[in-house]
Amino acid sequence: MPYFAQTVDPLTGPAAVVSANQGIYGAAMATFRQVIDLIVAVYYVRVVGLQEKDDVMSMMTRLAAAMAVAVVSGSSLVAQTRSVFIEDLTSPELRDAIAAGKTSAIIYAGGIEQNGAHMALIKHNVIARHVAGQIAERLGTALVYPIIPFSMNGDPSAEKAGHMRFPGTITVSSDVFLGVIRGVTLSAISAGFKNVFVMGDHGGGQAELKLAAESLDNDWKAKGVHVSYVTLTRSAQQMTAYLTERQVRGGGHAGTIETAQVMAVDPARQWVHPDKFAVSAAGPEAVTGVSADPAAATAEMGRVFLDYKIADAIEQLRTALAKK
Repeated sequence: MPYFAQTVDPLTGPAAVVSANQGIYGAAMATFRQVIDLIVAVYYVRVVGLQEKDDVMSMMTRLAAAMAVAVVSGSSLVAQTRSVFIEDLTSPELRDAIAAGKTSAIIYAGGIEQNGAHMALIKHNVIARHVAGQIAERLGTALVYPIIPFSMNGDPSAEKAGHMRFPGTITVSSDVFLGVIRGVTLSAISAGFKNVFVMGDHGGGQAELKLAAESLDNDWKAKGVHVSYVTLTRSAQQMTAYLTERQVRGGGHAGTIETAQVMAVDPARQWVHPDKFAVSAAGPEAVTGVSADPAAATAEMGRVFLDYKIADAIEQLRTALAKK
């Protein structure tokens, strides 16, 4: 399945999502009709005096209970957005989701770069999409903007530097990257989001992400809009500690840590090729493009690492939202 495909229940498919939404909507509407009926009844009681005091109290209790159920049903309906990725929604659906409480936007930068012989160029983008989607799902009030697919990857001139020494790597300048982040963030603000969180999976460009967030927050906070930079430093430290505790080497570019994360979201093995691990580990990075042996990577390890990232980000988002 392509990395950009809509996420649905693999057992029941898209129809179940639609059916679930319709069921919740129907239950909510039925409850609201009960509330209206009770309000009308109470009106007649107050105006015409058709009931005794005890009957009125009983009716008011039923009204309060129905109102509570209606609120819960309405909240469930809000939570059943077809997708947490805005690109999967129509413009009216996005508008309604924001109005119903999805007021935080996640802007996550990935990147396309070489990863040796064993891993596809799309590494950062598939990791970023998975992490961003899980953050939004677990937070409950956020939606995800399309993953920024490009990052800063070295000099593309005749004297190639960094990952640009290897075919397939795509780079943009600092000014261009900063401009894109600012433009997408401003687009989210224009759409109606009150909190925008920017983050990146690639090491390059973190300073630009932070600068974009801080400058735009200064511009908009007086208007009730906040922009925050999310760093994944703590989760990176947790991954390194995980390997150290198990005496596993393999951090660094396209090594165990990054390879394991892609394996966790790639059960079909379309992006990771274990039969090429030895090739990636056979020589210096200048030759292979890989800075560490990826052979120790497993999907199980990758799931642990992804959970580190997701938990790290969610804690920062909740802290930021609590302050605002």
